[in-house]
Amino acid sequence: MGLAVWCEDEAGPFQTVPHPGGSWRPEGRPATQSHEYVRAGTAKILTLFHPATGRVSLRPATSGTNTVLHGWLKEALGQIVAALPARAAPLDPAANRALWQAWQDGLAVRFSLPADLPPLRILLVWDNLAGHKTPEMVLWLCRHGIMPLYTPLGGSWLNMAESIQRILKRRALDGQHPSSPAEIGVWFEQTARAWNRQPTPFVWNGKRRRRRRRPDDGHPIGGSAAHTQRPLSHYRKSRHESLRVTFPAACGAPCSRQRARRILLAKSLQGDKRNRYSALWLSSSG
Repeated sequence: MGLAVWCEDEAGPFQTVPHPGGSWRPEGRPATQSHEYVRAGTAKILTLFHPATGRVSLRPATSGTNTVLHGWLKEALGQIVAALPARAAPLDPAANRALWQAWQDGLAVRFSLPADLPPLRILLVWDNLAGHKTPEMVLWLCRHGIMPLYTPLGGSWLNMAESIQRILKRRALDGQHPSSPAEIGVWFEQTARAWNRQPTPFVWNGKRRRRRRRPDDGHPIGGSAAHTQRPLSHYRKSRHESLRVTFPAACGAPCSRQRARRILLAKSLQGDKRNRYSALWLSSSG
């Protein structure tokens, strides 16, 4: 359908305290931390993430009120919509409204769509924060062709913005001791710029998902995408069955156990190790 998918979330608050993690230190001089620290405030990181390309856009803030969040979102999303390519052919109003309603049907709590709807351009995935549901913000999104999709309660892990936030936080703060909220924001911005130089697209059901496959996820069949709820047993001949096959071959025709033993023992004297092992097995099994 040509719809861009963006994810939004607010990370933090991050305190100006020593953060655990590794850091670069001269050999033999490990990092030390004071037993006291001053709480100089906290910082929040407002994040927009595009999973298809891996690009991230963020804004440091000392608070995440609706005034701060909505103002930044309108600015950032307005630029994203303006950069989208023009649609090849506009849909008629009925088909356009049906497209909006198709995505609205997946919401547990649906909001009323305005009468005039522009072409749908973006799907915005975010959580159930009260500030995400204000009528003024929802109507602004609809006027700009953006459909808000809310993650279910207890399902915030469906928002990929949280995944990129964990990566950025680890790279920006691990082993560091920021002195101010502004310094935290600068470190996050520097980390995001470095990430965007070579971003990594995020894919649902990718390699990480397959590595974390649970037993109840099914069992893959060969190299296909098919799965079964129970593992398929692979028939394999036992050692007893595989040795039985050699007995008629050793005799040249079906023969008794004693005759097969004598023939195999005779061949073992000629240096045939395979027949020697078979003869020993026949002797030990009676």
